[in-house]
Amino acid sequence: MRLHTVLTSLAATLLLGAAAPLPMPAILSPQQIVDTAPPGAWQPVSPEDVLVMELATGQRIVIQLAPDFAPVHVANIRALARAHWWDGAGIVRVQDNYVVQWARMPEGQALPKGIDQHPPAEYDRPSAGLALRPLFYPDPYARQVGYANGWPVGSDGTRSWLTHCYGMVGVGRDMPPDTGTGEELYAVNGQAPRQLDRNIALVGRVVDGMPVLGALPRGTAALGFYAGPKQWVPIRTVQVAADMTPASRPNVETMQATSPAFAKYLDARANRRDPFFIRPASGVDLCNAPVPTRLAP
Repeated sequence: MRLHTVLTSLAATLLLGAAAPLPMPAILSPQQIVDTAPPGAWQPVSPEDVLVMELATGQRIVIQLAPDFAPVHVANIRALARAHWWDGAGIVRVQDNYVVQWARMPEGQALPKGIDQHPPAEYDRPSAGLALRPLFYPDPYARQVGYANGWPVGSDGTRSWLTHCYGMVGVGRDMPPDTGTGEELYAVNGQAPRQLDRNIALVGRVVDGMPVLGALPRGTAALGFYAGPKQWVPIRTVQVAADMTPASRPNVETMQATSPAFAKYLDARANRRDPFFIRPASGVDLCNAPVPTRLAP
């Protein structure tokens, strides 16, 4: 009986030990820093600056808009969504390691009233008024890079622009710079094509749903376009989150670049010291240290 009691007690101790959570390592990974960041490190995004695309499958793509950098294009995009421009449209192009593009086909349909059909080329903006949080590592595409208003930004000291990082959303256009109204949009789905910086208007980023876009079949026609309508991925609807009920809209938050948590996150991205890594890289590029975003409860 005494031996049985000892064994039972030992088994119970082992079971309790197995159920106990593992202690947090002393050196955190970038994701652990994001996951444990205090509420004060986060700032909410206005529902007016959030676009929700629902595919026919029921899957949702949540996009944060960037009116500080492309106000005319963003106004067009909001107006197009409110006119149900993309309802029944489709994803028409998936080019591997480049972009996923959606549009209403065929092209050339009359746009809703109130759309600026020749918006300015909002490829950059004055640096004045932007508080740049520098990323102190060299960049091959810009004299200086960092974060401003929660976005990845390049700058020459006078002008600043959004950068073509993974998940960023831009406006498709023809050859003339003023032909991109916002009716055709794309998301970067691969290695950052930074050569497009200052050549196309960037209007936002995907904050939820990139795995959905990244898993779509690649287009087999030129430039990754789908060969015909039967291959298009149908879009059920695109809405501005402000027009949705509070219970159904996503609540988007971004990490503040001025927060101590963001400073720790950047250091961890540049110098991985968590257990798997043997040698820290001592450097990071802008697109490899994206601003953390999340859907709040």
